[in-house]
Parts: sequence; structure tokens; C-alpha cells
Amino acid sequence: MGLFDFVKDVGRQIFDTDAEAADNIKQHLEIKTSGLSNLTVEFDDGVATLCGDCKNQAVRDQAILLAGNIKGVKKVVADDLKAPPPKPEEPKEKAEFYEIVSGDTLGGIAKKYYGSAGKYMKIFEANRDIIKDPNKIYPGQKIKIPLDK
Repeated sequence: MGLFDFVKDVGRQIFDTDAEAADNIKQHLEIKTSGLSNLTVEFDDGVATLCGDCKNQAVRDQAILLAGNIKGVKKVVADDLKAPPPKPEEPKEKAEFYEIVSGDTLGGIAKKYYGSAGKYMKIFEANRDIIKDPNKIYPGQKIKIPLDK
């Protein structure tokens, strides 16, 4: 799966014009994500296309979420953003993408996934690059829900 939809008008604004978008998105990903190499970014009409190599699937997922949660990005194409399959001795990260809807709280999402609103910090910690304050989430944001115990 290489195409991910996002809400264009939600997220952190890091570019003012489409002409500067690709360079700014690339720089943002390189600062926020370790484990990326040979990264190239193209941007056209709200679509960010990411190409390169990722250390693992978790880095790939993080790069996609970071790019998609930038204001002005409505889709992320990641067909050529490669991650090696996990080694047999490495546990595969179990996670799910979730789109924030109106009325959501991290506590409510934690209750839905973990049975306890008090476990909201697990979601917050997994999304620190996207969510700066656990009390400030916005409809349209996409986050990662860790599903491992």
C-alpha cells in the first residue's frame, strides 16, 4: 500500500508555496526521522511523493505520518519508500493508523483500543512528532496506535 489520504488544511505549516514544498518537507523529515537515507520528495498539487530507504517499517510509517500531517498535503505516495522486511529475531511492530474525528480525545481513543482511558500516554508517546500536547488534537490528524502489549 503506497497511497495515503490526509486532510489538506490540518497540520503544521512548513511551506507557503508549492515551489518550496518538496525541499521543506524533505528537510522536515530528515530532522524529525532518523533511519532515512537517499530521501527524495516531490510535491505537486497537494500530493507528496516520498522515495528512499528506511531502516525499518516503523521509520517508514513515521515518515508517511509526518509528511501527511503537514498543512497543504492531502496525499502521500510512498510506493518507492522502501523498508526491509523484519528479521526473524525482530518483533514486528503492531500498529494501526487512526484519523482523529471531532469529539475525540486521546483518553477516549485509549479506552477504545486498550480498555482504559488512562493509557492515553502510550498513544501520545508514539506520536510525539505529530502531537505536541496530549490535550490538543485536531480532526483530520492521522496518528499511529501501537497495538503491541
